[in-house]
Amino acid sequence: MVYRFRVILDTKEDVFRDIELLEESTLEDFHNTIVNAFGFDGNEMASFYLSDEDWNQGEEISQYDLSEGEESVRLMNETTLDSIVSESQTKLIYVYDFLNLWTFLIELAEIAEIEEGRDYPNLMFVHGQIPLEAPDKEFVAEKNEFEDELDTDFDLDDYDEQSYDDIWN
Repeated sequence: MVYRFRVILDTKEDVFRDIELLEESTLEDFHNTIVNAFGFDGNEMASFYLSDEDWNQGEEISQYDLSEGEESVRLMNETTLDSIVSESQTKLIYVYDFLNLWTFLIELAEIAEIEEGRDYPNLMFVHGQIPLEAPDKEFVAEKNEFEDELDTDFDLDDYDEQSYDDIWN
């Protein structure tokens, strides 16, 4: 089977690529295809994340194991598309370059039959130009549950005037 995806750059402008991959392709294959389709050099780290219907970031599938053996990590080169994507699990988030946070929303559009004579992966459609710099992200924190307990009398401008006991106790 062939998985057809729409890979959308998370930006105000419409920038996306439609990509086909074989179901047994790994996420590393998908990563390389995205890098090529969007014109990146491929020298930056990346991760995929499972996503729910509301695009909430779930489990990470990493390019490299940086856990130093402390926890189990799913890796791109060991994870096939058919093991994480299905008609009920259609959304992924892909982040390329953790300093600039190029963020892509990926959605499975269709599961189709293999077409004879077509090479996979296949870049089916290209729309929009990727900007020169990664789009800015606005990180909004949820309400701090300890906000009422914070010392509201603390003044950062008056920091130098405070004694050791005031600052550290």
